[in-house]
Amino acid sequence: MNPRRTLATASRVLSQVRHDPRTIGLLLVVPSVLIGLMAWMFSDTPVFDTIGPALIALFPFIVMFLVTSITTLRERRTGTLERLLSMPLGRGDLILGYTLAFGLLAVLQSAVAVGFAVGVCGLEIAGSVWLLLAVAVADAVLGTTLGLLASAFARTEFQVVQFMPLLVFPQILLGGLFLPREQLPDVLRSVSDWLPLSHAIDALQAVASGSEDTAYVVGELLIIGAWIVGAVVLGSVTLRRRTP
Repeated sequence: MNPRRTLATASRVLSQVRHDPRTIGLLLVVPSVLIGLMAWMFSDTPVFDTIGPALIALFPFIVMFLVTSITTLRERRTGTLERLLSMPLGRGDLILGYTLAFGLLAVLQSAVAVGFAVGVCGLEIAGSVWLLLAVAVADAVLGTTLGLLASAFARTEFQVVQFMPLLVFPQILLGGLFLPREQLPDVLRSVSDWLPLSHAIDALQAVASGSEDTAYVVGELLIIGAWIVGAVVLGSVTLRRRTP
């Protein structure tokens, strides 16, 4: 991989996103709006303080997955990726460039979502807000890399949406949002231990409640990081040079 080509790819993607206000709104505004809606629904109950950390993991993860996968697939269908890969640009440079570009957007998205949840919605955080933000960023980048991986296999936008029941929905159901993972049946608990979103939700809830030390959260971050690296590598290997 060539760092200059990777950075050039990231710069090109950011330039395209900058001229697309709808995508910017979807990335930066929609997660906060959804979090605010949930806070409003449960404004007279303690429910939001319980599920708020999980929502910070959930909504950015889903949005980044959709935007990244559909954007990448659109460039393939228009022939942009095929033209780029016909030049001295490796598949690793391309995937890593997309990861850097959308990773930067994930940082902005997570900062807005965390700031809105804590500052506007009143989510109580017993631990470090900065540590909460770090986990939220890692979670959003995870959605980005899984979106890139899905786009490497899909041929149409509809097929990308079909990947959600495979890559996203099981993580939502088993991540601890609807039922604490400790109360899941043993088999489902074992499956949830291997899902990265479960670790993101666990880490965010630990920071919010102050129930675990920093070492525990860092360990969860390392697991999320391993999934991110694995998705980038697998996406680079499986990316086709020719548009089918």
